[in-house]
Parts: sequence; C-alpha cells; structure tokens
Amino acid sequence: MRKSFILLLVLAGQQTLYAQKIPSIVGPGKAINPYRYSIVKKADYRNASVSSAHPLASMVGAAIMKKGGNAFDAAIATQLALAVVYPGAGNIGGGGFLLGRKTNGELIGIDYREAAPEKAGRDMYLDKNGNVQLTLSQNGHLASGIPGTVAGLFATMPYAKLPFAQLIQPAIDLAEKGFAITEREASGLNASKASFIKYSTRPGAFVKETGWKTGDTLVQKELAATLKRIQKDGAMGFYGGTTAQLIVEEMQRGNGIISIDDLKNYTAKLRNPIGFDYRGYRIVSFAPPSSGGILIAQMLKMIEKYPVKDYGFQTAKSVQLMVEAERRAYADRAEHLGDPDFYKVPVHTLISENYLQQRMSDYTPDRAGSSAGVRAGVIRESEETTHLSIVDAAGNMVAVTTTLNGGYGSHTVVAGAGFIMNNEMDDFSAKPGVPNMYGAIGGEANAIIPGKRMLSSMTPTLVLKNNKPYVVIGTPGGTTIPTSVFQGIVNIIDFGMSADDAVNKPKFHHQWYPDEVALEKDFNPDVKKQLQAMGYKLTERGAIGRTEAIRLLPNGKRETIADKRGDDAVAGF
Repeated sequence: MRKSFILLLVLAGQQTLYAQKIPSIVGPGKAINPYRYSIVKKADYRNASVSSAHPLASMVGAAIMKKGGNAFDAAIATQLALAVVYPGAGNIGGGGFLLGRKTNGELIGIDYREAAPEKAGRDMYLDKNGNVQLTLSQNGHLASGIPGTVAGLFATMPYAKLPFAQLIQPAIDLAEKGFAITEREASGLNASKASFIKYSTRPGAFVKETGWKTGDTLVQKELAATLKRIQKDGAMGFYGGTTAQLIVEEMQRGNGIISIDDLKNYTAKLRNPIGFDYRGYRIVSFAPPSSGGILIAQMLKMIEKYPVKDYGFQTAKSVQLMVEAERRAYADRAEHLGDPDFYKVPVHTLISENYLQQRMSDYTPDRAGSSAGVRAGVIRESEETTHLSIVDAAGNMVAVTTTLNGGYGSHTVVAGAGFIMNNEMDDFSAKPGVPNMYGAIGGEANAIIPGKRMLSSMTPTLVLKNNKPYVVIGTPGGTTIPTSVFQGIVNIIDFGMSADDAVNKPKFHHQWYPDEVALEKDFNPDVKKQLQAMGYKLTERGAIGRTEAIRLLPNGKRETIADKRGDDAVAGF
C-alpha cells in the first residue's frame, strides 16, 4: 500500500478513508492542465489509451494508467472526470453499463442503469383522459430515475488496482479549481439556461447571467463537496448522509418521488454479456436491460449470409440490406425487450440462427420494406449519452456507456450537491405504442414498475480476433447507438477500414418507426437517389452519435480514435 493512503474497507461497500493529502495531477505545470489543453482526435499508442467525450477526461484516464492503474481504474477515474467536465452527459446523477474483459479472458458486465422509484407507477405520466404527458417524463423532478453511476463505480473497484480516493481526486480538483470550457460547452450551457432556471429550485454553477464564452472557467464547488463526501464515505457518501438528504429535499421541492429508501436500496448488478460469432470474430456486447447487445447480434447475424464486402461500402445494395436488418431488429426491441428481472426476455431465441433467418425471409433486394408490414417476430416462450473506450498495457479492455438520457438530463440540479439529475423515466414505455423522446415505441415488456430498470439502447462492445483483443467501441446517440456500433463493426470487419474511417464516415439509421431512413448530411447523394428509387423515405439530420473506438494493430499499437462530431479526444502513452 502506498504511504500516502490509508484505506479501510468496511461492510456495505462503505469505506473510511485516510487523512493525508493525495498528490494532485491536475493544475498548471502538472500532468493535466485544465486551463490549457488541446483536442487530439487520433493517435497510435504503444501501451495504453483512452477515447472519451472530453480531452480532460481522457487525459485523466491515461494519467491514472501511467501511475500504475489498469483499464478498470481508468474507467472509474474517466467517468468521474466526465461528471465534472462534461455535464451534458457525464454524470453522477445518471447511470450506465460497463463491459470489460480481463487479460485472462474473464468477461465482466456491470449494470448500473437507473431504476424506477418505489412510488412510480405504470400510468404515472397519463392525464385523466389517458393521454401521455411527455413533458413530465422528460423534464424536471418527476422525470428522474434512481441514479446508478456511483454504485457502478464501486462495483468496478474489485477489478481495479488503485485506491478509490486516488481515482476520484482528479475530478475533485477539476470541480473545485475549475476548467476552461470549450466553444461547444459554452453553447450548450447557454442554450439550456432557461431550462435550468425552470426545472431547478436553484440552478447553481451552470447558469451565468452574462452568458458563457469559450475559455471561461467553470467552477463547481458544490459538486466538489459531493465528490469529497464520496471519497470519504464511499458509496454511502452518495446514497446516504448529506448527499442523499439533498437529493430528497430537491425532489420534494419539485414534486419528485425519489426517497431516502430508494437511494439506500439501489444496487448495481452483474450481467452475463451477450456473445456471438460474426465472420470468424467474437463479438461481446451488453445484455438486457440494455437492448444494444441483442440488436447488434440480430443485425450482424441477419446480414452475415450476404456478401457484404462485395456489395461495397455504402452502396445502395449494402445500405438497403443493413437498413432492412435494422428495421426488423427494432421491431423486436419494441415487443420483446425489457428488464430481465421483471420480464422474461427470450434472449437465446432472439439471437438464434433459425429465428433470424426467418426474420429475413421476406427481405426483397432493391425494394424498400414497410414497417407497417414488419412486426415483431412471434416467439413462443438517449441522445445525450457518453461513451469511453479503454485498453491498458496488459490488454484489459473496458467499454463504458453512461447517460443522463437527454442533454443535461432533466435539467434539475440538486441544490447544495451541484449535479444534474437524469430524465431516464422517459425510457420506459409511458403508454404502449406511444413513442418516447427518441421515437422509440415500447410495450408491456418496458412498462413502469417500481424498482424496474428502463430499457436502454446503450451498446458498449468488444471485438476479439483469434480470441485476442481487437476492438473496443461504443457511442452515445439514443436509439441510434446500436445502429452506429453495427455500422462501425461492419466497416472494420467487412470493409477493412481503419478505426478512423469506421468512426468518421457518414452514418445512416432506421429504427422501425418512424418508417424512414435518417442520413447524415455528408451521405453520398447518388446513393440517396438510388434508395429513393427503391421506395425509401429519407430524412437528412445532423450528427449521429459520437463513436469512441480503439483497434489493436498487428504491431501491438492501439489505434485510438475520437469522433469528429464533438469535443471527443484521445489520450495515452
């Protein structure tokens, strides 16, 4: 044990910590200068690397590994840093999923998805006429599920090497001393100013009367105090004591329903990942309550029998095939997927060869399918999320996708605690057949029940080649997450692309309903015309996701890529 730390673990995941100061790696002249930093989009690293939504967070993860931590240490520290420097989606007021693979081949799936409070009910967002009041599920206090992120961080600690006190210190320093915000962050905070004021009883650090400018310093003293309580008291520094009381008081002031018991009783859960083979590669992704792993398996296995490589990258032929696989997978998502602790999800059937062949039996090349005619198969038995990908020197792989759901979540800031609560309750099916904020339709499998976890699209994914680490990939983007990861994998495996091209080439998306293909603005215009001639309705939209990917090259280097679509950045050594 290092001399500068005294760590005593006690029951229930709590820890009483130390008295001595932890050396800071944050500050001018130190490993991480929060006032002068650059955005690095791609690099090849020899030992270890991180790709995340913000350069400071990636730098924290890399610095932790350089100090002796492994990929799991880096995942904890990076998430905590994102909770400070990327308030739009980085969080301790939300939840997520961690997928890891240790060097011995052991797979780890940690589910820290938010859950419905005890006072929640299936009709809680319906008015007296049975109409859905989506503003209540998407904004303000009633939109929040029980946060899971802090529980997930401590559930990751058995796989880490360094004391938690050391892993959280960079986040404390970034919150307490502040950091220079980017142009995107200034724009996002300014655009959300009215919502923070409307949906918080005290909007705190995120509202600036004169407006935010690029390079302004964002200081979050209340958040720093919350992080210090977690550093001192472990998970109960969040789910009990002062922080829990502040959450509940905020809920009570705004007619929210999260209680002290809800917080005290929340637990992260281990889940067995979804694993399957695709063209000789082993794909590993997350299981329900995330829909991502099943959707990835379905879409890849549906197209596997077709010569996709021969069709060519984003030709009308390859895009049409992939769109039809997406259509069928998302129809199944609406009907069959939910929290497996409350609903029997037919996982094995949904990803079986026979079932998926049957699903594609009505596929017609060169002609658009119809979502009205494509229903879920018969079985007898967010966009503001954030992702980070990490590989360490030993070859441990970690993919984490975490979220508040919408941008800045519910826009409710917990007064005195300094963090934003999620609006994840919108990811439940508020009423069968009524779409949520991402247009996703759900049914009984995803109905609201106290303690239940809402269905997610998050898709942290690992790819093995010859049973060795090859790719770590994931993205934010609400319902576009699985299709983005699907296309990234196909780009690498079928089209032989570099990770850089696989991440940054134009994307497309179909999710059953609405029955349209969404295309990024730089999508090939000639292919657009061909798809329209087949009968597809096309819609142009802005950026789809922000994919973070690491590919291990034959020379041992880690090709590390951050998406061009945001402030995403890589770091490593």
